[in-house]
Amino acid sequence: MNKEELLKQSSSIYWASGIVSICGIIFEVLFGALGSYILGDGVKQYTLTISLFLTGMGIGAFISEKITKQLVLSFIWIEYGIGLIGGFSAFLLFGVTAYLPDGTDALFLYGVTLIVGTLTGVELPVLIRKANDIGVALHKSTAKVLFSDYAGGLIGGLLFLFLLRPYFGLVKTAFIVATINVVVALWITVKFRQELSNFALHAGAGGFLLVLILAGILFGEEAAFHFEQKLYKDPIIYSEQTAYQQIVLTREEGDTRLYLDGQLQFSAADEHRYHETLVHPAMAAAGSRKRVLVLGGGDGLAVREVLKYGDTHSVTLVDLDPKMVELANTHHLLTELNEHSLKNKKVKAIHQDAFRYLEETDGFYDVILVDLPDPNNESLNKLYTAEFYSLLRNHLAPDGAMMVQATSPVFAPEVYWTINKTIQEAKLLTNNLHVDIPSFGGWGFVLASRQPILVDSLEVKAETSYLTTELLPALTRFGKDEDATIKDTNGRPIELKPNTLIRPNLIEVYEKSWRYY
Repeated sequence: MNKEELLKQSSSIYWASGIVSICGIIFEVLFGALGSYILGDGVKQYTLTISLFLTGMGIGAFISEKITKQLVLSFIWIEYGIGLIGGFSAFLLFGVTAYLPDGTDALFLYGVTLIVGTLTGVELPVLIRKANDIGVALHKSTAKVLFSDYAGGLIGGLLFLFLLRPYFGLVKTAFIVATINVVVALWITVKFRQELSNFALHAGAGGFLLVLILAGILFGEEAAFHFEQKLYKDPIIYSEQTAYQQIVLTREEGDTRLYLDGQLQFSAADEHRYHETLVHPAMAAAGSRKRVLVLGGGDGLAVREVLKYGDTHSVTLVDLDPKMVELANTHHLLTELNEHSLKNKKVKAIHQDAFRYLEETDGFYDVILVDLPDPNNESLNKLYTAEFYSLLRNHLAPDGAMMVQATSPVFAPEVYWTINKTIQEAKLLTNNLHVDIPSFGGWGFVLASRQPILVDSLEVKAETSYLTTELLPALTRFGKDEDATIKDTNGRPIELKPNTLIRPNLIEVYEKSWRYY
């Protein structure tokens, strides 16, 4: 083989290294995203999947010592294995979650992560040895292959974050990346066909696998949708993976329900109980209602309640996901519920992280309504910290009022009262309310202000379906099993600690509290 042909072969190896490394990093972060969506607690799942993937790579590197012959053939079948297992990983995970017992989905995901990581760990040493066999000095072949791998890793992460996940979703992304693995293997099969004893067999196997994965791209997402349907009580009528979350709408017998990342946000049958309690006590307690800030609430239901007050001049809605607001403005089932509230000329929607918005904006608000999802991951946890509530305090008018949804004092009393203590840590006075919502159970809110608020003296003046002036004082009465005295298993009181950015203890408390619900 002449020098030019050797250079072409070595170039093929470096290109293959870069491309498969892109696939490897995408699979790594894909498994983390799948764990976050299916199993919850994004930080935990990303930590576990990345650790398992890297451990697998270490195991693969060790195994690669045994591969000293037929290096090209080994690489080809490694790519076939990654394509088959990685490509069907997301599709099968939804099936496992839907039909097999609890816990099986975690074992399946972690097992797949370890296997794909192991196969990925075999790739690089095999390619380095092959480059060395071609005639490239070992130190040069190692450096070039590793450069291709690391540079490809950056590209893979960016592709997943900005292209694959938001535009293709998790299931289709897995199949698309698997296609690349198989195509690379077929390309190497053709490039090095003279070294293969049975070229037709290896190429045919790759062709069959490619057809199988392409079928997954075309039909896998639709089949996975039926698996996902098993995760919800009612039929799914809308599902979209946005850049920030999975949005699902279900409907059965007139009851529309919204889920974000698998968590129920409201049921049309009883959402009025939640949103009336979220909005009207704060509106009644504030000295003025001219300027209102709503954090979260992209469904428009809280804004609907706010707009019942004629003396409200402006409503600023800060919701990170523009797709959620767009859906609330266009889907007929949501516009029926929110009464087209987000299209009202008084309302201004801003798509930004709530923490950053408060850091960058100026001015005061008479009423602030915090309608954010529960603190079940790091991104949401920062919106339940003393630092965040301090920012809210700094934007709250001296005679203003703020209401925070604070999860369930029945199912998660330690979480609820930790949120309350954290708000107090920000030098705000608090009142505690809870309401029975059939679709959620008992749910808690924290009414906060700079000045003392006497809930018994508040008057609900807007038109409501549930909340009345007479009922308000009753919402402040808590049962013995949901009061602020949290006890351990031995009956000793637990000292609650405020949640901060430096010590985000609320995530662990939340996970423990909701483990059995």
